[in-house]
Amino acid sequence: MSTLLYSLGRWSFRHPWRVLSAWLLILLVAGGGALGLNKGFDNSFSIPGTESQEGLEQLSRTFPQVSGTSAQFIVVAAPGESVEDAAYREPIEAAVSELADLPDVSSATSPFDGLVSGMISDGGTAAIAQLQFDAIQTEITGDDKAALQAVVDDLAERLPDGSQTALGGELFSTELPTVTITEAIGVIVALLVLIITFRSLVLAGLPLAVALIGVGASLLGLVAATQFATVSATTPMLALMLGLAVGIDYSLFIAARHQDQVRDGMELEESAGRATGTAGSAVVFAGVTVLIALIGLSFANIPFLTTMGIAAAVAVAVAVLIAVSLTPALLGFAGHRAIGRLPRRRGARAAGTGTASAGGTASVSGPGTAAPPARKSFSERWVAGVTRRPVLTTVAVVLGLGLLAAPIGSLALALPNAGALPRDNEARIGYDLTSEHFGPGFNGPLILTGTIVTSDDPLGLLEDLRDEVEALDGVKEVALAAPNETADTGIVQIVPETGPDDPATSALVRELRAHQGEWLDRYGIDLKVTGFTAVAIDISDRLGKALVPFGIFVVGLSFVLLMIVFRSIWVPLKAALGYLLSILAAFGVVAAVFSWGWGADLLHVARTGPVIAFMPIVAMGVLFGLAMDYEVFLVSRMREDFVHAARRLGATRDVAVGAVRSGFAASARVVTAAAVIMFAVFAAFVPEGDSNLKPIALALAVGIAIDAFVVRMTLVPAVMALLGEKAWWMPRWLDRLLPHFDIEGEAVERERSLADWPEPASTAVVAAEDLEIATDDARLAAGVSLRAEPGAAVVIASSDPRAARAVGLAIAGRTVPTGGLLRVAGHLLPERAAWVRAHVGLALLAGAEDPVREARAAVRGRSRRRGAETRDRGSLVVIDGADTLAPAVRDQLAAVLRDAAYASAPEPLTIVATGTDAGAVRRLVLDAGWTDVREVDVAPGGALPSGPRPASSIEVNA
Repeated sequence: MSTLLYSLGRWSFRHPWRVLSAWLLILLVAGGGALGLNKGFDNSFSIPGTESQEGLEQLSRTFPQVSGTSAQFIVVAAPGESVEDAAYREPIEAAVSELADLPDVSSATSPFDGLVSGMISDGGTAAIAQLQFDAIQTEITGDDKAALQAVVDDLAERLPDGSQTALGGELFSTELPTVTITEAIGVIVALLVLIITFRSLVLAGLPLAVALIGVGASLLGLVAATQFATVSATTPMLALMLGLAVGIDYSLFIAARHQDQVRDGMELEESAGRATGTAGSAVVFAGVTVLIALIGLSFANIPFLTTMGIAAAVAVAVAVLIAVSLTPALLGFAGHRAIGRLPRRRGARAAGTGTASAGGTASVSGPGTAAPPARKSFSERWVAGVTRRPVLTTVAVVLGLGLLAAPIGSLALALPNAGALPRDNEARIGYDLTSEHFGPGFNGPLILTGTIVTSDDPLGLLEDLRDEVEALDGVKEVALAAPNETADTGIVQIVPETGPDDPATSALVRELRAHQGEWLDRYGIDLKVTGFTAVAIDISDRLGKALVPFGIFVVGLSFVLLMIVFRSIWVPLKAALGYLLSILAAFGVVAAVFSWGWGADLLHVARTGPVIAFMPIVAMGVLFGLAMDYEVFLVSRMREDFVHAARRLGATRDVAVGAVRSGFAASARVVTAAAVIMFAVFAAFVPEGDSNLKPIALALAVGIAIDAFVVRMTLVPAVMALLGEKAWWMPRWLDRLLPHFDIEGEAVERERSLADWPEPASTAVVAAEDLEIATDDARLAAGVSLRAEPGAAVVIASSDPRAARAVGLAIAGRTVPTGGLLRVAGHLLPERAAWVRAHVGLALLAGAEDPVREARAAVRGRSRRRGAETRDRGSLVVIDGADTLAPAVRDQLAAVLRDAAYASAPEPLTIVATGTDAGAVRRLVLDAGWTDVREVDVAPGGALPSGPRPASSIEVNA
């Protein structure tokens, strides 16, 4: 991964216009798709497989008059008057008649209709008129809503002075979220932080440009996707928030590494490549963790939440791709301006050489006099204090976060309704007026429905059912009990005593369902509880049940991934526990604001109470990926310093603590900037943001601040200091079992250190030195050294066919060397194994059904895939098992190789042939026309007792 990103970074740096043009083209294509395919966002919630959803589907088939969305308007009489007076009754009935004639309105019920009850409040202070639509909420157009509003506004003008009207109900229960000027504050804060971090206006604007282009492409693509999938209006806001935050941070990590390297004197193009290969590897890892966590939202098995997770994951994926490709391209435009204004050096400026201790503190000495030590930075002083008293720090952090998490028990979850809208919203006004005059239950009625086709007296059956339902605790009244026109389906509309997001309403739904068996036996009908409120309750219940398995998935995933990265048991355990502390504290703060009301007015919270039901699972998924991001950037530098210091000084506790301090000081600046930017972007969505997104944004902002500054930059170094050198312990069997992921760019560093091996400007097609290939059970070959120039043939023989074949497979990039050095066509292995596999032909002839055809496929594949770097050194084909063939077949094989060599002229073709019979293999390549033939013997399990012979020691000339 790191070598691939290194090459991508260098290429992008050399071709900035191509990369920028490609991304702008992607942006234009996404914009065109958005214009042509936009179908609009869908704020309706459904949950397949639940009773409430099955009930709605049944009503849509048999009782379509009540299956669509609903609306209502409330009229409140002036003080001292009654809505039953003629001055109110006549205009209300006229408005109801006018509304009934509007398109898509299936019925408009007057509060004075004798078939309904409870639509006039006690004392006649208010009345509610109900509207039913044929279509679902998302199919009602803006023009339809405007027509409703016009009728209600006209009614308000005809009513006596002092009266109130408000249009609301299910149709108006949510509003489309929009981007406000407040969200731009987060971007401004990000720019200021970037200017301070880079000390360069050019470099400060780079991450912002990268993030904005990536977010633009993501959001436009999401709008186009509405043609093919149901997307809620909250989804693009979540994608915007995440894409902007991670896009800035990911580009920041790469640009900051580039600036540090350039300031240290590295050449610009090389620095861009290495920054992309090292910091870019960590970016890819962090992005993958966020992707996995977001896709894990499908655990809840709720379609709209799955779509939300996938959309947000796409935004993060685009942020990763654009960070590793466009960032080095823009660095190419920036050139030497990436250096910025160098920070003023503090402390002594005496001439001399600086030395660094294991702990990362620097000293400067000069000839003849001792200069005072350089003044330590804040990060150095901070980590020194934290690691000096690790037990006290750990206990203080855990207790403090525990106190923050205390309010979490009062956190209630529900789906959004009009009660969460701003107080000046008309639907919110209608919601509050309904609660005041009729009780909160009128804002969330329930529907009991079932098939009554077997009943001889459907009206009597529904009346009996009405009486039984009204006798239940929590039921205020039954507003309607009626069959459909064909008398095969009946509904009972129930008004609870409590509001739609009250836990008591959820308890009533469960109570109604508990009587289903009893009513089935008594009346012979299978009843279902449904309606908008019941659907919301079912979604909340399913989300609640999904939290534990999702939490196990996220924490378990973090543990495994960090074990792979850091080759340690304690580091991932500490990281996972720190993540749990962060998320619990964040949820505690959300509960304090939205349940207890602390700071609610300051954050413009419209109403305290339950928060949107999918807040915990979304926040857990997103914060997980971001927490692992900071963990990787901080701890990987600590591990790097520990490994280097341990080689010189030994793996002692002092060395481990020193590595914690030096690694922290080296990475704290960038991590601090990234965390501040992330916090600013998320926090900007809280004050004026969408009411549904507000608790999610608050949880993420608080969670980021706690995780970055309290957990990762305080608790982590303290715990690492407590563990000392044991922090990096892992059982050997587990280390062999886990795959390796080069998160720190070690492969890039190895390539740079071996850039001149076997010698500067080498022309060798194959070069190996002390090559070793081993499995878990045995060492197949060791001590193998060889060299092949363009046009040569190398015969590799061994008495063990596995040994010779293993060397051939390693040269062809099909197996990974476990020791030594190997370079093929200028590419170092195993780092460049993917390139070698694509450009080196391989023919395994032993046991092949048609060996000649296998050989033809190998040389043809090689000729199709060779590129400029291959042509510089010629082409390469590896053949194994030619000695097992009959002489006639070997003759055909020799002819195939002769033809391949002729076809590749003037480019020389290099052959590596392996087998057990060196003589037979040598005769093959001689018959094929090769004159420069070199032979290498490989002893099973290692080199020959006399040691490996130089590859050039045996040459046979025909």
